[in-house]
Amino acid sequence: MINVPECSVVIITYNDAARLPRAVRSVLGQSLRNVEVIVSDDASTDDTEHVVRELQRRDPRVRYLRAEVNSGGCGAPRNRGVAAARAPYVMFLDSDDELTRHACKSMLLEIERTGADFVTGQISRLYERTGKTSSYYPALFARRRTVEGIAREPEMFLDSFSTNKLYRTDLVRRLPFREDMHYEDHVFSTTLYCAARRFAVVPWVVYLWHRSAAGSSARPSISLSITEMANVRSRIAAARLSDDILRRNGLGHLVHERQRRFVRQDLRVYLNPLPSRDPAWIAEFVAVTRPYLAEFTPEVFEPMDPLIRVCCSFILDGRPDELLVAARSLNGPKAPPRLATRRDGRTYWGGAPDPRREITPLRLAELPYTASRLRHEAAVTGEGTRITLAIRTYDPFGVLAAHPGWTAFLRLRGHRVPLTPRPQADGGHLSEVTVDLAAVRPGRLGFDGHDDPVVSVVRADGHVTSDRLLVVPAVEPLTVPVPGHRVTVRAEGAAAALRVTWRRTGLLRQVPRLRRARTRLLRRLGGPEAKLRVYRTLIRVLPPRRDLALFESDVGAGYTGSPRYIYEELRRRGAPIEAVWSVAGNRRAFPSDVKLVRRMSWRYIWTMARAGYWVDSHGLPLAYPKPRGTRYLQTWHGQGIKSIGFDAPDLRADFDGPRRRWRDAVARWDALVSPSAEFERVFIPANGYRGPVLRHGSPRCDVLVHGDDEAVRRVRDRLEIPPGHKVLLYAPTYRDRAKRSGRSVRADLTMMAEALAGDWTVILRTHPVERYRVPEHLRHFVRQAGSYPEVNDLILASDALLTDYSSLMCDYAVTGRPMLFLIDDWDEYRRTERGVYHDLPAIAPGPCLTTTGELIEALRDLDAVSASFAAKYAAFRELWCADEKGHAAARVVDAFFGTARTGAPAPVPPRLPDPADRHARPPAAEERVPVPPDRAATSLTRSGRAAPPGGATIPGAGTTTPNGGAAPPDGATVPGAGPPVPWHRTVTRRVVKRPPGWPR
Repeated sequence: MINVPECSVVIITYNDAARLPRAVRSVLGQSLRNVEVIVSDDASTDDTEHVVRELQRRDPRVRYLRAEVNSGGCGAPRNRGVAAARAPYVMFLDSDDELTRHACKSMLLEIERTGADFVTGQISRLYERTGKTSSYYPALFARRRTVEGIAREPEMFLDSFSTNKLYRTDLVRRLPFREDMHYEDHVFSTTLYCAARRFAVVPWVVYLWHRSAAGSSARPSISLSITEMANVRSRIAAARLSDDILRRNGLGHLVHERQRRFVRQDLRVYLNPLPSRDPAWIAEFVAVTRPYLAEFTPEVFEPMDPLIRVCCSFILDGRPDELLVAARSLNGPKAPPRLATRRDGRTYWGGAPDPRREITPLRLAELPYTASRLRHEAAVTGEGTRITLAIRTYDPFGVLAAHPGWTAFLRLRGHRVPLTPRPQADGGHLSEVTVDLAAVRPGRLGFDGHDDPVVSVVRADGHVTSDRLLVVPAVEPLTVPVPGHRVTVRAEGAAAALRVTWRRTGLLRQVPRLRRARTRLLRRLGGPEAKLRVYRTLIRVLPPRRDLALFESDVGAGYTGSPRYIYEELRRRGAPIEAVWSVAGNRRAFPSDVKLVRRMSWRYIWTMARAGYWVDSHGLPLAYPKPRGTRYLQTWHGQGIKSIGFDAPDLRADFDGPRRRWRDAVARWDALVSPSAEFERVFIPANGYRGPVLRHGSPRCDVLVHGDDEAVRRVRDRLEIPPGHKVLLYAPTYRDRAKRSGRSVRADLTMMAEALAGDWTVILRTHPVERYRVPEHLRHFVRQAGSYPEVNDLILASDALLTDYSSLMCDYAVTGRPMLFLIDDWDEYRRTERGVYHDLPAIAPGPCLTTTGELIEALRDLDAVSASFAAKYAAFRELWCADEKGHAAARVVDAFFGTARTGAPAPVPPRLPDPADRHARPPAAEERVPVPPDRAATSLTRSGRAAPPGGATIPGAGTTTPNGGAAPPDGATVPGAGPPVPWHRTVTRRVVKRPPGWPR
């Protein structure tokens, strides 16, 4: 190699010839080309040398160092590699792992930009069996930053790896690795942190830490050889030595931070699988770790997870049996304790209020009944196809005692077996049940998979709480042959939860292959293209039925929105129309007496082709043309400040395919339900709609005008809202660039719970495209309602709304109740995320907040805060809700379906001509109307359209169309074509004559 390399990567290896080439290739393939690979072989006895020689032949950047005698650790080969490095910067890589493609270049640029002594980046575990990855302590690397010494961020002790960093070579040469111990990287990292005056942290993944599949023939690394007690001793020795290094370097005040790293990470490595160890191993583990933990001050344990603190207390007390019970609660079902104590509002693990075992932050004693926790431990025996379970149920928080009249059953793959629990002296219950596995039907064609049995306890009012069963960790798997299957009953995972696995046998083993063949055949014969061809044929030869209507809401997700209330109005009138509802998945979200058709099934295709009416809130399948004679009512699903249609991110780009498909889909609409003049001003040009508009308000908002006490009772009962608690409906919208990430939930719910849980309950309604699971320690305060079938019920049951940019704000304004807006990412959202039509802080009917602290203060003084926004609230309602009178469904049915009782259809207003054809325009008178000066100030949307400032409305709103056309007095409008007129210019008002036959 002629040129001096910019970065040297030292790969240490020992008897790993099979995986070494992968590691080398990850370096040679770096975007930084001027690198050298130093393979430091610690005297391998396999084919390593031959493999490296071949790599050298192919690429001269590979160098090879070979030790004559194995050192037994990682320190010596790393030191040899550093001594041989020729670059000013060096990295380390283990032979079974990989660097990401831009690791060297990105970190080299960062170290030169910041002047840091080293740069550290995110490690990602790569599980080879599944190919999935998970980041190591992602919060630690969340921000790109420069840290002026470890004292500024002592939590970085969690990052004690040597392999995810780029170092200045001269620095590492002054800090050699220990060669006489394992976990020398922990000691090295502590020495490094002491020596570094500055280090940089980058948030991107630089290192892929491969985790071999269980049972793999690959030799486990030292860090994964955790079954050996010598491994435990080595880790403790490294931790002690690290503490001493801190003290010698004048950083003794950080020792407790380094010890927290040991408890949080090192000790947890052994506690996780501890339930699967034998009693002798656990007793020795306690004896080995106890002396080191005894050196810790109480402040080390204070910020730890409560269950980790409990485990540490049992180690310190020398109680291995109790440690085993506690360790089983760390993973899997995370079972509650067998016994708990409540004292002065605090909860403790066990029968005495020991402060070391306080578990109050877990809030296990405060959960609603359906989320409450019981501990079920089962002993399993088998005879023939029958298994017998002796189930011991522990009720640590008195849930069962507080709800007499409960019943219990065991549920196994849909098979329910009643239990007859017998009370025990300690407050628990004992049940014995026998299950014949041959009687548990896994399906007509069999089943390959598993089921985790649960014990469900049903309260007298029908509420149910369920928990999995724990079994003895060392229990031998029990395999039972049943007709068509081989069933295995075993302990699963570190917590040893009961799992039952089915595998087909005999002829049933052919079922998966036959199913795959059937699926391939159906895809060929009944795929999307085939269905569309059949559909086009049907609409050519069959006329639509005037007595058939297809209803769909939220792409088949539920029985909700304006289509629901239009449907119910038709039923109330006894209209001679057969209504069929589209369902995409969960049929339980629909009333039992509603006729359903699975979305995109053959019957759905048939119904679309035959239905004389389509009623929808989002968009029926885009590629399907509307049959001639079918009338399509588009109700849409909201209004608000967010960009929509061709202004939204998915259609904003100039790609003709998606825009053309949406333009064709909109052209199918025969009428559009409009909740307000402002909706028309924005929505119609943003979607290129040219048809009739029915402005009577939103049918879905009628119930919000009239109220529904039964809906309120239903919500409070189903979500178990405590009596006297106020309800905050938290409904954030998704972020287009972070869908399904959970990032829309921006409020600190833990902070809110600590401050407000005594008076408020939060109902969390995330957007359907979002994925967020409420942590267990918050379920006493937060009720997850993303799947609740009707959002209007939640609105009616709430006392206030917390949102950000969700269109729900416009519906909620109908109620007149307080609204709060948490918009900490407002600038990002309006400029680079979604884009908006309105300046929310200027028009919001409630406070716009940027921190959870501000939110808490506003909720504590909600009446005064709401009163201060009375004028803006009134303007907001005038802008969005002026047409919400409570009879929108009836007016829409009159306008679109005509005299529904007799079935006489309403006449279809003619569609406006294409604006591109100027000769086809209807005659219209024009007048020029100057815009008042106070409306000259404007904020442009991302598409360039001008949005009205504050709560301003277009002049003549309610009497003109968005382009100034005269609106029929009954509320149905015919919009003109073209974009809305900018607010700072003169408005050209087009007075369009009422089309003949317009419904009155």
